[in-house]
Amino acid sequence: MGVTEVLTRKSGVIVGEDVRKLFKVAQEKGFAIPAINVTSSSTVIASLEAARDAKSPIVIQVSQGGAAFFAGKGVGNSKQEASIGGAVAAAHFVRSVAPLYGIPVVLHTDHCAKKLLPWLDGMLDADEAYFKQNHEPLFSSHMIDLSEEEVEWNIDTTAKYLERAAPMKQWLEMEIGITGGEEDGVNNESVDNNSLYTQPEDILNIHTRLSKISPYFSIAAGFGNVHGVYKPGNVKLHPELLSKHQKHVAEKIGSKDSKPVFFVFHGGSGSSKQEFKEAIEYGVVKVNLDTDMQYAYLEGIRDYMLSKKDYVSTQVGNPDGEDKPNKKYYDPRVWVREGEKTMAKRIAEALKDFNTEGQL
Repeated sequence: MGVTEVLTRKSGVIVGEDVRKLFKVAQEKGFAIPAINVTSSSTVIASLEAARDAKSPIVIQVSQGGAAFFAGKGVGNSKQEASIGGAVAAAHFVRSVAPLYGIPVVLHTDHCAKKLLPWLDGMLDADEAYFKQNHEPLFSSHMIDLSEEEVEWNIDTTAKYLERAAPMKQWLEMEIGITGGEEDGVNNESVDNNSLYTQPEDILNIHTRLSKISPYFSIAAGFGNVHGVYKPGNVKLHPELLSKHQKHVAEKIGSKDSKPVFFVFHGGSGSSKQEFKEAIEYGVVKVNLDTDMQYAYLEGIRDYMLSKKDYVSTQVGNPDGEDKPNKKYYDPRVWVREGEKTMAKRIAEALKDFNTEGQL
């Protein structure tokens, strides 16, 4: 059974029950969906192209900083106006072009810490406005990340946001247990290592509380995850903890489902294939990838510029002749495309690693 057999919407941005069905099929068939952080229409295209060619679903997401970049670095953001406007613009762009690629897309927003809640509020305003006209939210899902806050406040606040999202059948991802390292201006490089590992009781508490509101939620549990890429051996991942969480929740709620919790793998860049495989085996349905994608996008542009140095240094004149024009070399559509190619290639690798390839 392929993914599209269980989905109401076969291509383009999916929402509501289709998102839950996609994640459940992922658990049943043993695959996870790469969640690619995008910052521009170009990185969106690279993501869609890779998923289309691999016959795979994909998650496209924007962070608060990525959304602001989408709106333009010259726009003020003191009240999150650039991040809100950029995220909404990205969402409409993805909704416009995703159907052209013939694949299901989960449209998501990444980490929203306490100080960034006005950003989430603004996006939910846009969701509700879109819902009134189209009977579905603009975004498939959002992530609220209050993992740096006191646990009860984290759960209480997440529950309030899920209550707002529930009437739209919108998915909400939350985090418990801190992801180390640094990403998008949030620095957790100095946190106590014990904070990187979530306890089974916390997962049960979250599942019990949120399940009473809506079935549309997932948990980014800490099992040693770290944002960024580090030397082998410097990051101690323990994906086996996710298995303990699943067993604990299933036992306490009396579930026949051995994987009652939808888990998310944060800080995926630089992890080993075995670590991914094990985490997916224990119910991870989504893996965040950002750092590796940034480098992959750079590679194509960097290599092109280095190889064409004598053709992009001036508008006219190159090794083929001093009067030869160079427009066909410095046209952004040429060198930006090279970045898309190398990023798409890296995403294709992730789709293979996560067993997502060919799952449509």
